[in-house]
Amino acid sequence: MGKLYVIGIGPGSIENMTLRAKEAIEKSDIIVGYTKYVDLIKTLAKGKEIFSTGMKGEEERCKEALRLSKDNIVSIISTGDAGIYGMAGLILELKDGEDVEVIPGITASSAAASVLGAPIMHDNCNISLSDLMTPYELIKKRIEMAAEGDFVISLYNPKSKGRPHYLRESLETIKKYRAGNTPVAVVKHALRDGQDVKLFNLDSFDDSQVDMMCIVIIGNSQSYIKQGEFITPRGYKL
Repeated sequence: MGKLYVIGIGPGSIENMTLRAKEAIEKSDIIVGYTKYVDLIKTLAKGKEIFSTGMKGEEERCKEALRLSKDNIVSIISTGDAGIYGMAGLILELKDGEDVEVIPGITASSAAASVLGAPIMHDNCNISLSDLMTPYELIKKRIEMAAEGDFVISLYNPKSKGRPHYLRESLETIKKYRAGNTPVAVVKHALRDGQDVKLFNLDSFDDSQVDMMCIVIIGNSQSYIKQGEFITPRGYKL
C-alpha cells in the first residue's frame, strides 16, 4: 500500500522544518514539488525519485503525487504550511481513496513575526494579494473588513510585476482605519539566506523594494515599536 504525505517544509531551511516533516521526507520513495522548493531540501531528497514542475503546475503535481502514491511512499511539498496557500486543499479535493496525511509547517507570517519581535500576538489574519485564484474585488473587501476589525494583517504575495499597485492600494484602505504611526514591516526571505527586514509606519511606507519573496505585516491600533522590535500587546495589565 502507498502513502502520500502533504508536507509544509516551513521557510525552507532544514533547521526550521518540523521533525515529523523531515522524517516523512526521509522515508519517502518519491518527492513531488515546485522545482525551487525541491532544491531547498536537496540534501534530504538525495537519491530519491523527483517529480517537479515550474510555476502554475500545481494541478499537475497534485495529480501525479496521488497517482504515484497508489504504490509508493510519496511526499508532496510546499513551503510554509501545506494548509495555508499550499497543496493540502487541492490534494484533498482531488483524492479518491488514497492514504493522505497532512504535515504542518511554519507559515510565512509566523516566520516573519519571529524575526520582527511579536507583531501577531493578538487577533490577526493572512490575506494574499494574488488574484490568480481570487477576484481582486473580493481581496479588496477582505482588506477593508480586516482593517475595520482592527486585525493585525499579514499580506502574502504582496507585489508582482503584473499587479504593482495592489499593495499600495491595500495600505491606502488600511489608512482609513489606522493611525499614520501604525507599524508596518517588510520581511524578505524570512529565516532563509538573504533575510532582510525593513520597518516603516503607514505614513512612511515605501513599497519600492517589495516583491513576491516578501511578507508585509501591518499592526493593529495598539501595535508599536520598542527598541527596534515590533510588538502587538495581548492586553496584559503591566
